[in-house]
Amino acid sequence: MGNLKKGDPEIFKAILDETKRENDNLELIASENFVSEEVMEATGSTLTNKYAEGYPGARWYNGCRNADTVEEIAIERAKALFGAEHVNVQPHAGTPANMIVYFAMLNVGDTVLAMDLACGGHLSHGNPHNFSGKFYKIIPYGVDRKTETLDYDRIGTIAKENRPKMIIAGASAYPRAMDFKKFREIADSVGAFLLVDIAHIAGLVAAGVHQNPVPYAEFVTSTTHKTLRGPRGAFIMCKKEFAKSIDIEVFPGAQGGPLVHVIAAKAVCFKEAMKPEFKSYQKQIVKNAKAFADEMAKLKYRIVAGGTDTHLFLVDLTDKGISGKDAAGALEKAGITLNKNLIPYDPKPPLVTSGIRIGTPAITTRGMKEAEMRQVAHMIDEVLSDITDEKRAKNVRSEVARLVKKFPLYKNLIRRMEKE
Repeated sequence: MGNLKKGDPEIFKAILDETKRENDNLELIASENFVSEEVMEATGSTLTNKYAEGYPGARWYNGCRNADTVEEIAIERAKALFGAEHVNVQPHAGTPANMIVYFAMLNVGDTVLAMDLACGGHLSHGNPHNFSGKFYKIIPYGVDRKTETLDYDRIGTIAKENRPKMIIAGASAYPRAMDFKKFREIADSVGAFLLVDIAHIAGLVAAGVHQNPVPYAEFVTSTTHKTLRGPRGAFIMCKKEFAKSIDIEVFPGAQGGPLVHVIAAKAVCFKEAMKPEFKSYQKQIVKNAKAFADEMAKLKYRIVAGGTDTHLFLVDLTDKGISGKDAAGALEKAGITLNKNLIPYDPKPPLVTSGIRIGTPAITTRGMKEAEMRQVAHMIDEVLSDITDEKRAKNVRSEVARLVKKFPLYKNLIRRMEKE
C-alpha cells in the first residue's frame, strides 16, 4: 500500500489503524470474520475497474470476457458447495438479496411470515423502517417464552391462521439449530414459498455442520462475509424454475453493474470453503461457542435458550443490573469487541437491550480453541463485575494483549504496511 501511503496518508493511516485494531483486540461480533490475504487481493484487484451489467455471455458492455470467467467460476463453485440448482452471485449485500426474492415472487401488500426481530430475526425480515416492513404485511413468529427456542407447531398454527405467500426462516441472533424440513412442511401446508436466510450460518452449512436448507427451500440467500469468511457481499440460490425471475430482478431490477472484484473474492472464498481444513474450522467454531457459553454459565450468567448449536450465543445481563449497551462499551475499553443485543421479549429498547451477543468465527480464525474461550469468558466476567472500574479494564486489556500476541492475525501485514 505504498502508493496509498504517499498519495493519501490520511486514508492510509485509517486503514493501518483498523488493521492494528483487528490484530490487537478480541473480535467477538458474530457477524464478523477475518478474510484471507487471497480474498483481500482479489477484492483490491483491477477487476474493480470493469462494468459488467448483465450476465456471462450477455453483457451490456464489451470487454467482459474476464468478468464472465470470474462470474462463471463463482457460480459453479457455489453450486457445488451447497448443491444448488441455480446461483446468482451478483447481490451486493444480504438485505438486497432478500429484497430481490421478495420483489421477484411477491406483490406489494402480500403476507409474509418471518421471525420476530425481538426474538432474533433480521431487519430485512420485517423491520417497519426496512423495505420489508413498508411494502409487505409481516406476520411475526417468535420463540417459546420458556425454552426460548422455536416452537414449530405454533409456527404452523400462525401460518394456517394467516396464509402467508412466503415464509422466511433464518435469523441474526438465534443460537439453536433450525429444522428446515419442518419449515418446508409448514410452507407446504399453506402453499407458501420458503425463503431461508443463512447469512450467519452459511459456513456451517457448507461444512455440513448445520442442516442444508437448499433441498427444502425454493430460495436461499446468504452473505459471504460471516462464517463463510469471504468478502462483504451476498448471493442467492434457488430452484431452476425460478432462475429467470431471480436473475431479472437482480439485473435490471434491483442493481446495475455488479462488483466484479467482489465476485472474484466470492469465488476465492467458495474455493477455500471446499478444503478439508475449512470443515475442521467450522467444527471448531461450534466447539468454541459451546465451551464459551458453558463457561459463562459456570460464572453465573444466564445463557439464552440454555446454550448454542451454532457460532453464537446470547447472554442475559438482567440479573447483573447492566444493560447490553453499557456492557459492550465497557468491554470495548478492555479490548473485547462484541455487540449489545435484544434477548427474547426484552423489556429494554433495542438501543439499550438486556443482553449481549457473542460469536466465535473471528477468534477461531486466529486459531484459538476451547481453552482460550474459557479464558476470555473470565476476562468478560472480570470487566462486567464492575464496569466503572477503569483499573480492572486496563488489567484485562493487558491480558488481551498477551493472548492475541500468541495468535497473531496481521503481524506481517502490519510490518509491511509500516515499512512501506
